[in-house]
Amino acid sequence: MTSTLNPIRTADQAVEPSLPTRVGMHIEVREVSRVLPNGARTLTDVSLSIEPGEVVAVIGPSGAGKSTLLETIAGVRAPSTGGVRLDGWDVHRHPEMLRTAVGYVPQDDIIHRDLAVRATLRYAARLRLAGRTDVALDQAVDHTLASLGLRDRADTAVARLSGGQRKRVSIAVELLTRPRAFFLDEPTSGLDPGTARSLMASLRDLAADGSTIVLTTHSPDDVRQCDRVVVLAPGGRLAFDGPPAEALERFGVDDIAQIYGALDAVPPSGPAPRPPAVTVEPAAPPVDRQDARARSARVSCLRQWAVLCRRNLAVLSRNRLTLAIMLAAPALVIAMFVMLFRPGTFDAAHGDALASVGITYWLAFAAFFFGLTYGLLQVCTEAAIVRRERHVGMGLVAYVLAKVTVLVPVLLLVNVAMVVALRSTDRLPHTDAGTTVALLSILLLEAVAALALGLLASAAVSDPAQATLALPMLCFPAVLFGGAVLPVHAMAAVGRAIALGTADRWGLEALGRTLGLGTRYQPGSAGAAVLRQYGGAFTGGIVVQLAALAFFALLYLGGTVLVLRRRTAVG
Repeated sequence: MTSTLNPIRTADQAVEPSLPTRVGMHIEVREVSRVLPNGARTLTDVSLSIEPGEVVAVIGPSGAGKSTLLETIAGVRAPSTGGVRLDGWDVHRHPEMLRTAVGYVPQDDIIHRDLAVRATLRYAARLRLAGRTDVALDQAVDHTLASLGLRDRADTAVARLSGGQRKRVSIAVELLTRPRAFFLDEPTSGLDPGTARSLMASLRDLAADGSTIVLTTHSPDDVRQCDRVVVLAPGGRLAFDGPPAEALERFGVDDIAQIYGALDAVPPSGPAPRPPAVTVEPAAPPVDRQDARARSARVSCLRQWAVLCRRNLAVLSRNRLTLAIMLAAPALVIAMFVMLFRPGTFDAAHGDALASVGITYWLAFAAFFFGLTYGLLQVCTEAAIVRRERHVGMGLVAYVLAKVTVLVPVLLLVNVAMVVALRSTDRLPHTDAGTTVALLSILLLEAVAALALGLLASAAVSDPAQATLALPMLCFPAVLFGGAVLPVHAMAAVGRAIALGTADRWGLEALGRTLGLGTRYQPGSAGAAVLRQYGGAFTGGIVVQLAALAFFALLYLGGTVLVLRRRTAVG
């Protein structure tokens, strides 16, 4: 038997072969409640049963728990009490079995806007489908494009698509694994009626092709196209579960939109109008366990890292404005340095010791600033993507390391450009090859530590606006406790403690020692007197300083993984 999946096609489009029909999932929700830490209830003893292949709409006033119920059924959020079984599986106890059997599309886009549609699906397929050849993965992508009527938009950037087309791409990402249950949070929100109706028709086609569909919506037109409607009252109480026509009779209204006003008359407790049937848990779930494990096998961490590196590079290269800013901002800073610093400052006989310390500090701070700014917007701008990909098996270590892998060469480039520009204009002393390599290594290591700090901050904030506000908050400690404005030994005890945890302080000391600030001026000279104010900051080796910078880089990267793990965890 073949599928009834039949997306909208133009007359000149060839009809693709259909996917074989599959059986949708049976969903059993048993007395699910969700209680927030403050004691507020978002769901209250919700029980319902959804048959395979049904299209079910969840409606209710804002705050009634629609999204919470959807996320709970999909396994994204754990209930406080009760449970959810998909084909007999406890979704919260066996999430690994459902990694490719469940599709979940949140309200936010789970796709990069800078990538083309086909590229978006290719990267998603390589992250989600283990054990497939590249040819098989590309075939899955092409079939999915045709199934959702996106073939003629395959090479179009997601940012240039309409709202309905972007939602189809998000659905396509989930369709790659051929899930037997689809959960969508307000998929038609913000779409015009025609586009919304077309999208709902596609969802009905997916149901006919072997997927159980559950969606939240505020649109009465969406509800009319569903087999059943689940109505939630304030407090997350189940007020109704049944066909849309019966819902009108139950609430004594003529239109779905009038149900919202009628919810005030629903008793605060009592059984749902159609209690769900009590199902007996099968001795063996209908889904074959070996098949489920094979379908849910993870792509290896190394392969994930490689795919994520390629995707990050593609996103960066396609967003020309961001790339231009990343390269132009350092160029502007370097140009200002050339205009600000006086030539010959480091000359032992006629130079300026105080100015040489200042130049060394701004060199260190520039590396810190470049790394920090590069990292600050990396995670918060794709939080929804990270959260969804984590749930389908993406490793957070691979994700974070891929960010570092792509950005480190850019940081190396700008630091090399800074050193070359300052040295060629006599703003830095000429050094041998070994010293130059050491200088660049220090700058790069400090930039990586700052990049890791930026990634940590980006993972901790909720949106890009907060990340922007975090920039000065992270830069000021580097300036105040870096050891140039005020020598570390002259700081108060609290200040010295903070300086120990400031990467810029260790970068400054390592650069100063590499440039020979502590021994550059003759004993008894004015320059030597200036350097004595900094104690032993610029004398000795740089092993401790390099170790401190490496420690901070690892610490912040580890913190980024932990923060992401907490923010993307089921709960």
